[in-house]
Amino acid sequence: MIKLYHCMNARSFRALWTIEELGLECDLQMLPFPPRMFKREYLDINPLGTIPALFDGDTFMTESAAIAQYLSARHGDGKLDVPVSDARYGPYLNWLHFGEATLTFPQTLVLRYTRLEPEERRVPQVAEDYKKWFLGRLRAVERALEKRSPWLLGDTFTAADVSVGYALMLADQLDMTDEFTSGIAAYWKRLQERPGFQQALEHQTRAARAQGIA
Repeated sequence: MIKLYHCMNARSFRALWTIEELGLECDLQMLPFPPRMFKREYLDINPLGTIPALFDGDTFMTESAAIAQYLSARHGDGKLDVPVSDARYGPYLNWLHFGEATLTFPQTLVLRYTRLEPEERRVPQVAEDYKKWFLGRLRAVERALEKRSPWLLGDTFTAADVSVGYALMLADQLDMTDEFTSGIAAYWKRLQERPGFQQALEHQTRAARAQGIA
């Protein structure tokens, strides 16, 4: 069985959302955030101290977008994945990694300098600059949706939507949704309405309660 180490609503949600979309069984291990500070023994599992950490037999992975791609290709039976022979394969990979490398990166700086650092170490200007960076990069997502709605590749929901969708989820947690354009807001609404998304939210809540994670 797949084992996933996860924190509530963190990057590892991409992996959990993919698992739920694919209907896979999962041993979900919940951790306090950040685990490298509050669950030091987790470093024996993942020396980086980051989440996610996923085990699938002998396969061990720590990158959330790569995990979404792996699970879709390995266990999706054509669902969420785009084959190499498909003309959309290049755009699929680009959006899949855009979600993490281009969108989530600036958000982590907003999160750090508005919430995670002690009050005296917070830097509002840095947070504001990277918030603007993130919102500016969303223009590319909106343009793609104008051409191919409802999803990034048109009628087919893929792991690329999971990857970009998590960045919108994090933006929601960081109180950025008021600055979404109407197109991005509508896309975020569609993503939240997916049964796989809702099941992932429910799964992490059940597991956190069962394992005593606040």
